[in-house]
Amino acid sequence: MSQTPPPVALAAFDAPPRTKPSNYPEPFAARMSGREKRPLGDAFGLANFGVNLTRLAAGAVSALRHAHTRQDEFIYILAGHPVLVTDEGETPLAPGMCAGFKAGSGNGHQLVNRSQEDVLYLEVGDRTPGDAVTYPDDDLQALAGSDGKWMFLHKDGRPY
Repeated sequence: MSQTPPPVALAAFDAPPRTKPSNYPEPFAARMSGREKRPLGDAFGLANFGVNLTRLAAGAVSALRHAHTRQDEFIYILAGHPVLVTDEGETPLAPGMCAGFKAGSGNGHQLVNRSQEDVLYLEVGDRTPGDAVTYPDDDLQALAGSDGKWMFLHKDGRPY
């Protein structure tokens, strides 16, 4: 059985959105309502880093505020005016602005769309094995398994 080779190029909005809106366990997954991710890197079979075209509807958030131990992240705002929430406070963003989050910094971050217009941005992250994620505002932590899948735990280590 032959596999279809990845495309050479595609229109970003032609990449199908993720079928599962969030990997978070409940009650956290429900908080991702209004977020749509199109995994552009996956469309090309990229293995070392991921690229998502992400849309946040009015009132939506990019993720729970979080920090990675081993994976760098980068965002570039294409449209709309989200607010970047970090340990330093809040920073309004606009199209053409970008932000990066170094692995191991411990600086929890997320985007919040407090406007009435959609926010559209690119997010890029590497896929370094052995990553862990902390969530400073929630009773949650995540560990990447050897298979690349996330395991979610309470902060005291109990599984969800």
